Amino acid sequence: MMPDWTVFAVAVPAVLLAGISKGGFGSGAAFAGASILALVVPPGQALGIMLPLLMLIDVSTLRPYWRRWSWIDARRLIWGGVPGVALGAALYTVADADFFRLLIGGICIAFIGWQMSLRAGFLRAPRRPMPGWAGVFAGLVAGFTSFVSHAGGPPAAVYLLSRGLDKTQFQATTVLIFWLYNIVKFVPYAFLGIFTAQTLVLDVILAPVAVLGAWLGVRAHRIVPERLFFAITYVLLAVTGAKLIWDALT
Repeated sequence: MMPDWTVFAVAVPAVLLAGISKGGFGSGAAFAGASILALVVPPGQALGIMLPLLMLIDVSTLRPYWRRWSWIDARRLIWGGVPGVALGAALYTVADADFFRLLIGGICIAFIGWQMSLRAGFLRAPRRPMPGWAGVFAGLVAGFTSFVSHAGGPPAAVYLLSRGLDKTQFQATTVLIFWLYNIVKFVPYAFLGIFTAQTLVLDVILAPVAVLGAWLGVRAHRIVPERLFFAITYVLLAVTGAKLIWDALT
C-alpha cells in the first residue's frame, strides 16, 4: 500500500537535508532525516527508510572525496565503530537510547562551548590534538548511536574537529567511515526486521531526492570557504546536540 501524501511531504525535505549534510558538511545534521520522518511514521520504520538512502548518498559522495581522507583518523574511528555497531545491534531491543542521546548531545554542546572559549581567549588550546584512544572511543560511541538513531555524526565530528584537518580531509573522512558503518549496519537491520516492503517502496521513490541532496552537498562544499565551512559545521553540531538532548528529555 502506498503511503499518503503527508509522508512524502515530510520525507522529501528530510532526505534532501540528509543528502546535503552528508555530501558537504560532515554528516552534522544528517541524523535529523530519521528524526523528521519519525514525526509521520513509527521510529523503527523511519530508521529502515533512511538506511538504504544514506547508503546511496555514501556511494554518490565517495568518488569526489576518494583518498582525500585522513586515513589514520579514519582507521581509529573504524576500529571503534564496528564494535559500536555490534553493541547497538545487541542492545537495540533493550537499551535506553535516550541516555546515549543525552550523553552525545552534552558532548556536542560542551565542545562548542570549549571552541567559543578558545576564540574568546578564556582558555588556551592544547598543544596536541585528541590522542588516538579518543578516536577509538569516539568511533565506539559513533557506531552505537549510528545504529540506534543514525546519529553517529556528532561524536565523530568532535574527534575530527580536534585533529586540525582541513575541510576536505574532514569531509572525506566522514564519508569513508559512515559508508563502512552503514554497510555493517545493513545485515543486523535486516535480521531485526527493520526493513519492510513499504520502506523499500519509499526508498525507490525517494532515491532521486537522496542523489540530488548529495550532489548539492558536494557543490556547496567546493564553494563555501574553509573558515565558513567550519563555522557551519559548528552550528550544525550545536543544533544536533540540542536536538539530541531535546529528544532524550521529551
